[in-house]
Amino acid sequence: MSNDPALWWNDFWPDLLKILATYVLTAAIGWDREREAHSAGVRTFPIVGIASCGYLLILGPGADAAAQSRVLQGLITGIGFVGGGAILKDGINVRGMATAASIWNAGVIGAAVAMNRLPIGIALAVINLFTLRALRPLKTQLDRNDPQAGS
Repeated sequence: MSNDPALWWNDFWPDLLKILATYVLTAAIGWDREREAHSAGVRTFPIVGIASCGYLLILGPGADAAAQSRVLQGLITGIGFVGGGAILKDGINVRGMATAASIWNAGVIGAAVAMNRLPIGIALAVINLFTLRALRPLKTQLDRNDPQAGS
């Protein structure tokens, strides 16, 4: 990045677009979870997504693969911890696994967008939403057949 503050804005606008794209993609998943009254939703998902995007963006365009790898490793671990908070145990049942996995995916969406892989971020968001929405009737039917099944 240049030392000239006037040039900072030239770097800022493309990064802002990445953050906004991440926000939109992850907010859609959060909205779905919120609509289903899950423990994480419309606020958590975009924050996880844009934070992941931001961590990689602050490395700058000249970051080496080792630095990117270290940030990704930290994100994978940290977001797994955040997702763990969405998992609830109710007797012998465990709920929130799909929400936890979706939180993890929100982080990957942010990372993909930050690393100029927007099509991957879009694909991950679409597949995540498809899985949550389209497979819900199947999950309901399976749970009905197995009363001990969790979420």
